[in-house]
Amino acid sequence: MSGSDQEGFEQFVAARRTALLRTAYLLTGSREDAEDLVQVALIKTVPHWRRIADHPEPYVRTVLARESVSRWRRRRWREVHTAELPETPVAGPGDDRVALQRALARLAPRQRAVIVLRYYEDLTERETAAALGISVGTVKSQARDALARLRADSLDTVSP
Repeated sequence: MSGSDQEGFEQFVAARRTALLRTAYLLTGSREDAEDLVQVALIKTVPHWRRIADHPEPYVRTVLARESVSRWRRRRWREVHTAELPETPVAGPGDDRVALQRALARLAPRQRAVIVLRYYEDLTERETAAALGISVGTVKSQARDALARLRADSLDTVSP
């Protein structure tokens, strides 16, 4: 990487790191995993920097979303099932972030990626499809199913 490319990359990272971490957190549900995900995405971005330097955000967002799904697939077999669930704190009346994180955690990784990119990052269906490497129809069906699940979950928590 030439000096000017390195400087441009460093400026991008300094300017967008917080936003990338926020997106990664919504994708992973964990601060530590989000930091790892952003680091991996940035490492994978470096070899392509010259080609994407004019508009790097969509490329980095695509790497974040795809790597998040791939990491979930690799980790899935390591899940440990237990007979007793750990105690979970009860959300207070202003804990929207906790509620959002819990709701997203109940979604499948691809559904979570679609919801985060489509509604949090405010991408169009076409942009979301391009970022995830799936069809627009798949984005629509994943969003529909995820929203239905989120609605059902919210009704379950409200109903006595």
